[in-house]
Amino acid sequence: MPVCLFYDFLIEEGLRGSNPVGRGKYTPGRHFGSSQRGLVPRLTKLPWIPTEQEWLDVLAVARAEPIRNRLMLALAYDAALRREELCALRTDDLDPAHRTLRVRAEYTKNRLERVVPYSASTGVLMSEYLGHRAEISRARGPLFLSESRRNRAEPLTLWTWSKVVRRVALAAGVPRFSTHTTRHLCLTDLARMGWELHAIATFAGHRSTESTLRYIHLSGRDLSQKLNRGMEQIHDWRTRMLAQADAGLMAEGS
Repeated sequence: MPVCLFYDFLIEEGLRGSNPVGRGKYTPGRHFGSSQRGLVPRLTKLPWIPTEQEWLDVLAVARAEPIRNRLMLALAYDAALRREELCALRTDDLDPAHRTLRVRAEYTKNRLERVVPYSASTGVLMSEYLGHRAEISRARGPLFLSESRRNRAEPLTLWTWSKVVRRVALAAGVPRFSTHTTRHLCLTDLARMGWELHAIATFAGHRSTESTLRYIHLSGRDLSQKLNRGMEQIHDWRTRMLAQADAGLMAEGS
């Protein structure tokens, strides 16, 4: 994309008559509908999601994490939140009575506000974390706070959360797992459960359904009806496992 923009600039300055790096639809300096391709091909790949075993490996590590980190991971999956949306949540964005949260427009990619639900299992984690948060700060404001000595009670940064997820991913032996993986996994699971395209797009905060179509294709929904059987339980199962205490770790501690 930066190369495309650079050549667009050269065209505007009159230094070139065409853009050799096409976007696949329309390139400045060429007539509309031209079939000529750019020098750099544009490849579209499906998002990566972990296998069930890789997800279990991540959960095995994540369940030993502090309550804040477990809740953030659960919300990132449950509500298909981007890293920026997750870290920007505030205490007054929550509606525990209806188990929903508000994603503010200023932190979304398309600058559109949306309200999304979260599961009962995540609600258990939320209640536990809010009690823990009150021990750090009772002030309203950012939901997720730093607990380090240097920045105690300060808003948790994007980079700190990225480091947490990276540490969990490496410990689980799943290095491709990132802060965006949970979003990809959630949207793919919704497609597997048979959600309509526009419903997934609304839930994800996609302005265009073109982005959402990737998850429909990735889910294989149109290739096998068998994927729909029992998938209603998967969404809740993933977050419920995060909410459960790790019995093995508790036994070792005793």
